[in-house]
Amino acid sequence: MQRLRSGSPFEQLASYSRATRRGDVVAVSGTAALDEHGVALFPGDAAAQTREALTRALEAAAALGASREDVIRTRIYLLAGAEWRGAVEAHGELFRGVDPANTTLHVAELIPRDCLVEVELDAIASGPAAG
Repeated sequence: MQRLRSGSPFEQLASYSRATRRGDVVAVSGTAALDEHGVALFPGDAAAQTREALTRALEAAAALGASREDVIRTRIYLLAGAEWRGAVEAHGELFRGVDPANTTLHVAELIPRDCLVEVELDAIASGPAAG
């Protein structure tokens, strides 16, 4: 199995990887729009947080050989009460024409403070892992 780590202290604490690849299957862990100190970017803007989180998840998948077109499933976790329409529109901007399976739902709480959105994605890689 190939593992991609971002260097986050939380990865160390929880013993997980940003993304993993086994064979051609790539899974990207919950990804949020956080700065290098773990502070939420774009406070109060679910659309911007979704766009940034999905972009980061796609970058992690790409490092393991999976392109945007290889994505087969996405999940968007929204903090309860967060405005969902902007989040799904951001998803539409990034995945139009790919149209992966998707689940979008509200959850009671997200761990990163001031984070409105966390995303995951799964892909079947069409290329080799980078590096």
